[in-house]
Amino acid sequence: MRIGSVDLPSPFAIAPMAGMTDTAFRRLVKRHGGCGLVVTEMVSSEGLVRGIDRTLEYAEYTEEERPIAIQIFGGDPDKMAAAAQIVEGMGADIVDVNMGCPVPKIAKHNAGCSLMREPAHAASVIAAMTKAVKIPVTVKMRAGWSDEERNAPRLARMVEDAGASAVTIHGRTAQQSYTGSADWNLVSEIANSLSIPVFGSGDCLEPTDIIERLRLGVGGVLVGRGVLRNPWILSQAADLASGRPARPVTAADRGQFLLEYIEMLLHERVDDARVASHDRWVINKVRALGSWFTKGLESGSQLRTAINSADSLASLRDILAQFFFDEAQISKSM
Repeated sequence: MRIGSVDLPSPFAIAPMAGMTDTAFRRLVKRHGGCGLVVTEMVSSEGLVRGIDRTLEYAEYTEEERPIAIQIFGGDPDKMAAAAQIVEGMGADIVDVNMGCPVPKIAKHNAGCSLMREPAHAASVIAAMTKAVKIPVTVKMRAGWSDEERNAPRLARMVEDAGASAVTIHGRTAQQSYTGSADWNLVSEIANSLSIPVFGSGDCLEPTDIIERLRLGVGGVLVGRGVLRNPWILSQAADLASGRPARPVTAADRGQFLLEYIEMLLHERVDDARVASHDRWVINKVRALGSWFTKGLESGSQLRTAINSADSLASLRDILAQFFFDEAQISKSM
């Protein structure tokens, strides 16, 4: 798998999810294998150009995560080009453009999925960026703004002509948000019409889902909520793609993942004066992940309630140990 000059070891990638796919989470997923590309949480082009500290934090990554794409959003061609140059200066392998976010506070600023309503302007943004940087520029978009405006096939061709090196299509419209089902037939149609790689995204909750989508002719698959529920899903899909049975994930594996996530978070932002309580920030991060991580688990709702009631890191660790480990394993994991 190749995007421009960047070789990917696998066609499977972590989709960017605001507030969820931080660098600690991405590193843990990457360590389990099967991940060919990591994409950061979306970053404001305005914030990058103005050098706002909080914005720069979202763009942080480690060498362990390579190949890495930093995703930016915005609607001004000049500012997007300048932001792309900053991303390139930060050493990222790829700069990705968000044209898929349906959240009103993003869309109302002529960014995210609202760019799909102005295809010529969207293409001008990509053209400005590809002229400004040497690293590949990629685009993530949806099927369209609404069922009446499903223009992803046209826009995908336009951004390819503007110089984009790859496109990701989430098979829902902005109007759908995350309801209904992703239209993978549309994704396949676009993949078969472009000469650049096309990734698909949407409704991949099991490793078999990823393999089935890959067979539709897409170049790769970005997985979002499926990774939050099962951080091993990319590794398991890689097993299946190689003709091996997917590695089973034990309760102890899941418990260990959360304990390691806590430890990694504890080593981040420790000098950030804006975080009144670093421990509280860590607990809140685990709560956010837990809302997804516990889905489908036996007694998952009880675990979710327990995590949300934890008032200290010590109590959070105890809750995880009691749920995921037997007594013989607890001492090894703590």
